[in-house]
Amino acid sequence: MRCWGHPTRVAAGTVNDPAAKTGHEVDVAVFGPGDDHGGDVLLAIGEDKWNDTMGVSHLQRLQHIRALLAARNAATTERTRLMCFSGAGFTPELSRTAARDHTIQLVDLNRLYHGE
Repeated sequence: MRCWGHPTRVAAGTVNDPAAKTGHEVDVAVFGPGDDHGGDVLLAIGEDKWNDTMGVSHLQRLQHIRALLAARNAATTERTRLMCFSGAGFTPELSRTAARDHTIQLVDLNRLYHGE
C-alpha cells in the first residue's frame, strides 16, 4: 500500500446527506494526526463487500461521501484515499480506473492477507 500518512485511528460510521435526506454508511474510515491547530486528517474511507464484485458504482459512492465530508469540513479531506475491499474481486473497469489514479486502492483477499 502506498503510504500517505500515519494512521492514528480507524472507525466506521454514517455520513449524513442533507440534500438526499439520507445517510451513507462508511465501513472504514482511517484518520491521521492533523496540523498544529488540531483536528484529524481523514486519510481514507472505504467500503467492503465479501461476496460482491465491486465496480465503478462503489467508487462513485465513495467519491460522493468524500465530497459531502469536504463540503461540511468535517475532516481535512484533500489527501483522502478511497479504498475498496472485496472478497469477490473487482470489475475490469474499476481495476483500470484504480490503475490510473493512486488515490484509489483496491484490496482483494490476496492483498489483505499477503500484502502487495
